[in-house]
Amino acid sequence: MSESAEKVERSDTAWRELLTPEQYRVLRQKGTELPFTGVLTENRATGSYHCAGCGALLFDSKAKFESGCGWPSFTIPAETAAVEEHEDLSLGIRRVEVTCARCGGHLGHVFPDGPLPDGLRYCINSASLRFERAKVPGS
Repeated sequence: MSESAEKVERSDTAWRELLTPEQYRVLRQKGTELPFTGVLTENRATGSYHCAGCGALLFDSKAKFESGCGWPSFTIPAETAAVEEHEDLSLGIRRVEVTCARCGGHLGHVFPDGPLPDGLRYCINSASLRFERAKVPGS
């Protein structure tokens, strides 16, 4: 079983102790950070994006692109099984919510307006992510 497939379950108290208030609001309460405020929105470094709640690998920097929407945007998850998609009617419109497959944390939404070849835009909250810079050979 891959790391991302091992389910992580914690009590609400444990989540509150592990996460910052903003991470808790986004990951556990399905919150959204304000556009252009997330620390990873403008990140252009090479590396990988992991769930801030459980550490599961979610996205690779090679899939990140500038969408202009105000949140980090990706064309595809690092692994298909890394994220789960759910219908979201919370704003009175149909959207597709994206959650971490390992811990169930809310990441953001996926929209059908991304670049080719798949045409998807995974619009993800910075607060739900932890970035790991790629190691430089010989360092």
